[in-house]
Amino acid sequence: MKNKIITFGELLLRFSKDQHNRLQQGRAFFGDYGGSEANVAVSLATLGDDVEYVTRVPDSPIGRASCMKLREFNVGTQHVLYGGDRMGSYYYEGSAGMRSSKVIYDRAYSSFYYLEPGMIDWRKIFANAAVFHASGIAGAVSKESADATFEALDIADEMGLTLSFDINYRKNLWKYGAEPKATLSKMLSYADVVFADVIEYEYMTDRKVPFPAMSSDYEMPMEVYKEWFDEIHARWPRCKKWLMGMRNMISSSRNTLTALLWDDGKLYSTRIYDIQGIVDSMGVGDAFTAGQLHAINAFGNDSQKILDYALAAATLKYSIAGDYNLATDEEIQTLMKG
Repeated sequence: MKNKIITFGELLLRFSKDQHNRLQQGRAFFGDYGGSEANVAVSLATLGDDVEYVTRVPDSPIGRASCMKLREFNVGTQHVLYGGDRMGSYYYEGSAGMRSSKVIYDRAYSSFYYLEPGMIDWRKIFANAAVFHASGIAGAVSKESADATFEALDIADEMGLTLSFDINYRKNLWKYGAEPKATLSKMLSYADVVFADVIEYEYMTDRKVPFPAMSSDYEMPMEVYKEWFDEIHARWPRCKKWLMGMRNMISSSRNTLTALLWDDGKLYSTRIYDIQGIVDSMGVGDAFTAGQLHAINAFGNDSQKILDYALAAATLKYSIAGDYNLATDEEIQTLMKG
């Protein structure tokens, strides 16, 4: 039985300061590797899944080190393509008090930026795979990477893989002339499983449904969400599972967090976590995605358990520094049980 999960996206260098310093403070930057789809791969591997990450990085000590980092977490990198001149990167300024976090991208003209259709042997990669996971970020970096993403989606669809898609709308990345909403909409038309946060759903549908929860006893307007998800599904009817992450950032150290799952016509809700003492909020959405993909494989048709698991996985990410969610299956299931 095929059970391998393939994730695809740009692997990045993350530069940040320590002790909540702003980017202009201090002398030292701390470096690590991350990126949405790589974060998903590491989370899945931590949970024991067979996962392969596909990207393009420079054939240099930095590019090779980035793949070595993924292999430390049992992520397969045998199909990574080496070429190009530079590694994409981003600078992260952590939140503090009532100051929100900040991300500055440096991804133009990277190795992934110049990834083109025909460079990756997708048929070989997908031969023993069950799931292909991609995100809207790959469509935003450049026209070339967008075309390469559609090539992968076409082949994965033809070969019968389950297609997982994270909308991952990053408005600061869309600089090559494509209309973001149209490109993302086309990508969504391939998807069997979709993840996004509430703001990205609002962007794609031009509808506002805020999540103002200030505590865990907030009552969700389920009828409103059910109507909204029915409309979303009518627009992209292929997808049978829609996961929506929702968080209210009360301060840098306190968030409320919940999620909804629309599964083949039925809407599921779960608890609201009131999270305090946050260590790092980067990668929470990727933890949702990985948690859902793992839970679908682990729990089959138990949609409530899938949702509970995905939210618990994301909640634990707040306690872990860096991009990767290193929470174990035991820890996630313990949190699910209260």
